[in-house]
Amino acid sequence: MERALSAVEGMTGILKASAGSLAVDKGDYLFREGEQAEALYYVETGKVRVGKVTPDGREITFRICGEGDFIGEVMPFCPPAAYTVEAKATEGTKVAAIPKDRLEELLYLEHELAIAYMKWMGVLQQRTQSKFRDLILHGKKGALYSTLIRMSNSYGVPAEGGGILIDLELTNQELANFCGMAREVANRMLSELKRNGKIRMENGRIVLTDIGFLRAEMHCENCPMEICSIE
Repeated sequence: MERALSAVEGMTGILKASAGSLAVDKGDYLFREGEQAEALYYVETGKVRVGKVTPDGREITFRICGEGDFIGEVMPFCPPAAYTVEAKATEGTKVAAIPKDRLEELLYLEHELAIAYMKWMGVLQQRTQSKFRDLILHGKKGALYSTLIRMSNSYGVPAEGGGILIDLELTNQELANFCGMAREVANRMLSELKRNGKIRMENGRIVLTDIGFLRAEMHCENCPMEICSIE
C-alpha cells in the first residue's frame, strides 16, 4: 500500500539527512508515556507499536508503524510537552531520530518541508477522528469492523480461494488491543463472523471473505486509504 501521503516522501529525504540512527531491540521502548517529547522518529526497518496502557492495566494500540512511517508527538514552535502515548518495538527496529530543535530549524528554512509536515499532521488527525467516529457511532462492533477494514487496507493481499488476507501476525489479544476491548469480547465477535462466513482463518491469519458486509455494517464513507489505515 502507498504511504500516508506523497507528503511523507517529501519529508523523508530532508529529515533523514539531519537525523541520527538508533537501533531498538524487540520489546524495548522508543519512548514512554510521560517522557519529554524531544524528537521525531522515522522507521527505517522493523515495526513499532504506538499505544498506551490505561490506569486499569489495559493495553490500547493506536498504530503499527513500519518502514517509511514517522512517529512522534513533537509540536514544533510550542513549549516542550510530554508524550501521551508509548512506542514499543515489536521486532528488531532501526529508526532515524530528528531532534525537536533541528526539526524546527528545518521547518523554518524549508518551505516545502513545512507544507509536507502540515499535510502529514492533517492525515494523522483525520485518522484519529475517523476511528473515534466509528467507535462512537457503532460501539464495539464499529471498533472491530473498522480495525479489520483498516488492516486490510494496510496489510491486505489477495487470498487463495478468494477474499483478502491480512498479512500480519496478530494474536486475538493484540487485535483486541487495537479495538480497546477485552480479548473475550473480540473472540466472541470473531467467532460470530466466522460462523456467518464473513471471515476465515488461514495459518493463524484472518481472511476477510466478505469485506462488503463489514463496510455496509459500518456505513462506510469510502475514505481515502491514507485515512482508512492502521499505520
